[in-house]
Amino acid sequence: MKKGKDIDREERETAANEPLSPVSQLFVLPGLYCVIVLTLGFKTRCNPSAIVEGIKNTWIKLPRFSSKVEMKKNGQAVWVPVTVRVEDHVIVPDLDHFNIENPDQFIEDYTSNIASTPMNMSRPLWEFHVLNVKTSNAKSVGIGKLHHSLGDGVSLMTLLLASSRKVSDPKAPPTTTATKKHADSSAKGWWCIRRFWLVINIIFTTLTELFKFWLTLCFMRDTKTPLMSEPGDIVRPRKCINRIISLDDVKMIKNTMEMKVNDVLLGMTQAGLSRYLSKKSVDDDMATGKKKVRLRGTVAVNLRSDTKIEDLTNMMEKGSKCRWGNFVGIVIFPLWVRCEDDPLEYVRKAKSTMDMKRISMEALILYGLVKCIMKIFGDKAAENIVKRVFGHTTLTFSSVMGPKEEVSLFDHPMSYVTATASGGPQALIIHFVSYVDKIIINLAVDPTVIPDPHQLCDDLVESLDIIKLAALEKGVHNMEV
Repeated sequence: MKKGKDIDREERETAANEPLSPVSQLFVLPGLYCVIVLTLGFKTRCNPSAIVEGIKNTWIKLPRFSSKVEMKKNGQAVWVPVTVRVEDHVIVPDLDHFNIENPDQFIEDYTSNIASTPMNMSRPLWEFHVLNVKTSNAKSVGIGKLHHSLGDGVSLMTLLLASSRKVSDPKAPPTTTATKKHADSSAKGWWCIRRFWLVINIIFTTLTELFKFWLTLCFMRDTKTPLMSEPGDIVRPRKCINRIISLDDVKMIKNTMEMKVNDVLLGMTQAGLSRYLSKKSVDDDMATGKKKVRLRGTVAVNLRSDTKIEDLTNMMEKGSKCRWGNFVGIVIFPLWVRCEDDPLEYVRKAKSTMDMKRISMEALILYGLVKCIMKIFGDKAAENIVKRVFGHTTLTFSSVMGPKEEVSLFDHPMSYVTATASGGPQALIIHFVSYVDKIIINLAVDPTVIPDPHQLCDDLVESLDIIKLAALEKGVHNMEV
């Protein structure tokens, strides 16, 4: 027994020397402080004891959930294992249920408050709030607050899936769809020609996008709009809201227009922002679309080839290794903000831009560039570059695929899952998360810049409805032809 304890101590001391990844290192810097707020709606009342026991059997077995961040004298941040009492991280607030007149608004305010409250960096950087408040979409709510240094959206969604079980089969983990590679049955000569042309296209597109990035870094800033924040290093307050839309509606548009779900979401975002700005702008030329507006978003790109929930499950159960943490790059996405007569033009523009971004190596090269700058010039130089890029653009956009079937977390069946990030110099962060047949729109805004986030969310939803009607008309027209 003593020998086992000695081995465990050696493993913990070795883990204490593990440095943070380059992106995680950036997130612990004061100027780039960022947390992820994960909201889970449950179909039953929440049992705090079951949540505590479930976390003990899963999350706490991951080294980062039982470690704190410590800065060494040379400025390098490392993970230091500590003893964790899970009960201290699972928070059950004492609520006066009789005085909660609007439960949905209460949850929104509660989420916004914890998103805007800085974390205690002297202990493991996570907490889970349990609220037995019945809302319009759930019987109870669990809110996880996790520092972004723990992992990116893909890592944390994979963790959620690995910790969950199917409602239809409580002993089975959720199923995931593997990426299928289609065999090329064409002649070898044509394959070589297409491959050569693809390489040329990748090189040209990558150089073009890197040149645009360089211009952004040096001087090119977005047009001043009601969505654009003022430059500065302050930690901004956040208002977090969400809205549920139908995944089937998005898929219908996707199939009609022959594109990807992400293209439709970006197209909807462009249309919604155009509607919002046309109402808010005092410039008539900008409101009518006569004046060109430069409005860009930083889009998070997952750089992993694959992260399987089975690998993460084995990591929690057997201590095996898997690709975990922050392994994301960014691309700068120009948003088409215009008043279009044809609403389908927004999704066409989104697809054409994303097609270029998909073949570009921009995200991977920028990740390597930041990593190299950190090693040569230090964290401060990398921090200044990242802050300048985010400060010269208007918003951040990302989408994460959630469970495709109904699941339960620690014996609590879920009705929805939503996530958003809070931090950085931008006034608007837009996240989309799917769950079964739903997509949840998540907005994290600086209320001093965007005082009416519900109006912005309404414009996004209305834009989807308008695009859906246009797609239906297009589908009927194609059938008639």
